[in-house]
Amino acid sequence: MNSKPERDVEKSYPLPEFITKLRRLADALEQGERFEIQIAGERVSVPARAICSIEHEREGESEEIEFQLKWENPR
Repeated sequence: MNSKPERDVEKSYPLPEFITKLRRLADALEQGERFEIQIAGERVSVPARAICSIEHEREGESEEIEFQLKWENPR
């Protein structure tokens, strides 16, 4: 049973902070290491086995690109 509550948050960051986070992520991915990040007050640990994908959405005049990392937590 998962002891963590469900969560769906989106947090905006100033561009320099966003760039720093992307660089840390890229470094962790290149080295095959776990990536840790704090998002809206919660620390998240992304395992090296996470699946990476890029999503593009378009609706009317609005477009969005999401860089996604997905993984299953062991039971």
